[in-house]
Amino acid sequence: MSENVVHLHKPTDPPTPDTAPTVLTVVPDAAPAPPVPLWVRSGRAVKTAATHETTRATVRAVARHGLYTFNGGRIVARRAWDGRTGSRYERMIRAAEAAGNLEAAEEWEERLQRFRAARHHRRMDLLHSPVEATKGVAVGAGMSIGVLVALGVVMALNTGHVGDVITPLSATIDFIALLIRIVQVVWGPALSIGPFLALIALWSVGRKQHAAPAWALPANVRSGEGEPITPSIVVKALRDLGVPALARAIKEMGDVGASMLGPITIAGCGVEVDVTLPSGVSTNEVQSKRRKLAENLTRHEHEVFITIPTAARTVRLWVADSGALDEPIGPSPLVTDDTMTADYAKGRAPWGQDLRGDAAALSLYQRHLLITGLSNQGKTVALRSLALWLALDKSVQFLMGDLKGVGDWNMFDGLATTLIQGPTDEHVIQVTEMVEGAVDEMNRRIQAPPGTVFPPLIVLVDEAQVAFMCPAKDAEKRPYGGSKANSRYFMAVRKIHNQGRAVNVLMWQGTQDPTNENFPKLVREGAHTRASLALGTESQARMALGDKAVDGGAAPNLLRPGLDRGTLVVASDGITIPAGQSSITVRTHYIDDDAAEAITDRAKALRDGVTTLHAIEREEEHDPLADIGAVIGDAPRVRTKDVLARLATRNADAYGGWSFIDLKRVLDDAGAEPYKSDGVMVVARDRVTRALANRDEEGSASAAG
Repeated sequence: MSENVVHLHKPTDPPTPDTAPTVLTVVPDAAPAPPVPLWVRSGRAVKTAATHETTRATVRAVARHGLYTFNGGRIVARRAWDGRTGSRYERMIRAAEAAGNLEAAEEWEERLQRFRAARHHRRMDLLHSPVEATKGVAVGAGMSIGVLVALGVVMALNTGHVGDVITPLSATIDFIALLIRIVQVVWGPALSIGPFLALIALWSVGRKQHAAPAWALPANVRSGEGEPITPSIVVKALRDLGVPALARAIKEMGDVGASMLGPITIAGCGVEVDVTLPSGVSTNEVQSKRRKLAENLTRHEHEVFITIPTAARTVRLWVADSGALDEPIGPSPLVTDDTMTADYAKGRAPWGQDLRGDAAALSLYQRHLLITGLSNQGKTVALRSLALWLALDKSVQFLMGDLKGVGDWNMFDGLATTLIQGPTDEHVIQVTEMVEGAVDEMNRRIQAPPGTVFPPLIVLVDEAQVAFMCPAKDAEKRPYGGSKANSRYFMAVRKIHNQGRAVNVLMWQGTQDPTNENFPKLVREGAHTRASLALGTESQARMALGDKAVDGGAAPNLLRPGLDRGTLVVASDGITIPAGQSSITVRTHYIDDDAAEAITDRAKALRDGVTTLHAIEREEEHDPLADIGAVIGDAPRVRTKDVLARLATRNADAYGGWSFIDLKRVLDDAGAEPYKSDGVMVVARDRVTRALANRDEEGSASAAG
């Protein structure tokens, strides 16, 4: 029974101090919790002991040292077997045959024949060796006794004692007896200690070879941080990759699996090696296991790159030094060399370094550009660094639209002809009209006399996905965003992609998350230079760079968001890419806002002065449908040819360049399509009037709502 607790409190009515009694209330304690069964407590104790780090360390140590001894015996036995038989030569022959090197196979076969001949000669000698050994022992013993007796005779003549004749012989016999006694004393302990010494020797061999599973090895051996890449390490990594055909082929080759490897060469902050895969193993089987291969090489996934060179059944591995890719690269030459200038036609923009540590420079001549990646990965800085270099060519003109609008492009104010910054629909409309103006300039250049040289015009739109996702429509109900044939921004970009390159009108775009919804396929594929920072999925990587680049090993989706900021995977003929590869990884230089300001100041000093427009100057607004209704007048129908002529007379600036297609587009969108009457296309007054009335009613309803 539990104890009772006594609580003291005063009565409810407040009595006087003299009469206030103290009330005793006995409150029983709550019922005690039932005791935990003994078997539960024991199980918890066992689980705690089994999962304790000390227990785990002990189990690992026992397993490690036991396997050191066992596998050390296997290694010694294998070495002994190789030394006594021709198995080593046979493995060499199989490896050479697997690699298709018949000359090497023939050479190893000749060595095997010489080894077998020498072994046969030794075995034949053993048949005659007992007789020869017996004869040798008899002759040696006789000569030794003779020498000892002769020595005794000399001693006897010298001392005059006949007994000294046998003194050397008896001394020799006593010495042999002493050796026998020593052997008798040592033999017993040696038989007892010998096996332990042999086990220690086997354990030492196993320890030096780390002949135990990775989980049982010590932490410093298990991590392998900084471990150099050697042929044996690469072969083991490939063997343990989990590709059965590859593991079997390497097992048949034995220790000479390194014959699959080309030379391991230093490449920047890492090493590079070509691996010729055995028959039955495809390159994509290795590519798909990049993480496991990296871990087998004691590296992180981002420190191993797998590409496909031109040679058949070959993968090229680039393995970084441990932690090297986390170190920043040096500053841009644009910052360190204040005398640098640019050449649009012949020069290359210093963009950064490739994985080999070589300078990565990009040609911008007549190449449309697309840079994509997740948010906050350095897309704007990478795009801006190219524009900063090209600004040092005073002949280059810029039309810029920044649909993020946080001031990343402020330094181009006074350098760009047009600079529009902001994320709203109105900014999208302004940027769209800017791109359409570039289309007009392109058409003017195309119609110029052959041989005319035009200055480069760069039309740059950052955060271009905002334009494609804009829901706004113009007065003719044409959307600014989207990817349909009547989308104004989409069609303007497509026109520049189709014909702009020939007259030096180029489209540069930066965007996030290049999906079909926010960045149409036709626009993505219109860029000659496509670069991507870190992305989320392989499908996004294919949209950003194309199937060919991804199938060839490009993997921006494997870059680490945040940690690999500024690292780009580039697919372009404007940058030097190793032979056989379809892309290259570039670590771009970081140019901050202050350094960018200094560079643009130098660029402005090269020019006579540029007045930057921050908005598009629009012509006087007009209503095409209302103007069509006005020029028809009271006539029931008017020929389309006459409608076009009357519109041109009414407003030459707006309608002077109209064709039948422009007229039909406006009427079709309004539901007042032209039709044939007496074989002539005409416009009906009733249809236009009804379309105007319907539009006004829709506008009134929208305003009321």
